[in-house]
Amino acid sequence: MNLRHSGMTDVGRKRDHNEDNFLVQSEDRLFVVCDGMGGHASGEVASQIACDKISEFFSLTRDDDDVTWPYKGDRRLTETENRIAVGVKWANLSVFEKATTSIKFKGMGTTCVSALFSNGECAVAHVGDSRGYRIRDGAIEQVTEDHSLLNDYKKLAQLTPDEIKNFPHKNIITRALGMKPSVVVDTRIDEVRDGDIYLLCCDGLSGELESDEMLRIVLEADGDLDKATATLIEKANEHGGRDNITVVLVQAES
Repeated sequence: MNLRHSGMTDVGRKRDHNEDNFLVQSEDRLFVVCDGMGGHASGEVASQIACDKISEFFSLTRDDDDVTWPYKGDRRLTETENRIAVGVKWANLSVFEKATTSIKFKGMGTTCVSALFSNGECAVAHVGDSRGYRIRDGAIEQVTEDHSLLNDYKKLAQLTPDEIKNFPHKNIITRALGMKPSVVVDTRIDEVRDGDIYLLCCDGLSGELESDEMLRIVLEADGDLDKATATLIEKANEHGGRDNITVVLVQAES
């Protein structure tokens, strides 16, 4: 199955620098979005380290089955899920170690959402509140679950749309790369169908646009992924652009 893709990032309208990074590694059919956090430029450092280390792990293990992985796989997961999860865990350790080297990096971290396509499957792995969506048969489905205080609270209480919108701590995440030496990575495996589109994004997009609007923009682009990506960012800025905005779109075609 062939993959077409597009990826873009934008500083938004309120921030003076961009702490997001994304990775498109076509040779491994690997796609990643990271949203950094931390004082000064530390967030940008954390998200770049995460992208670099995930890329490095896949490069090292691409053609050599004898390379020892830095973490054992989980028997409950497929090989594709294990590979992307181990890459994210290695990135987490690298961000954590960098955060201990200097006071200016203390407390830095990054979210991460990634998609790996292999043997007709897509494994999505994520930590934090950057999201993955799948567009199939004219409908959109969120395929990740936010690791955030708001999401935890929604599980405990029936919140109205206004209560969700006005929740005072919606930007607090409960899991991120770099916070501890180890991290739990959530994964999901899909059988990919012809025409499926996977959308990876930071909360600079999902915080400004509802999923129905994302779907409409992608469908109206009629297969032009660059146009869809640019329009998603444009519309997020029109809605306020309160954060950096990063979007990666991947479409599967037979």
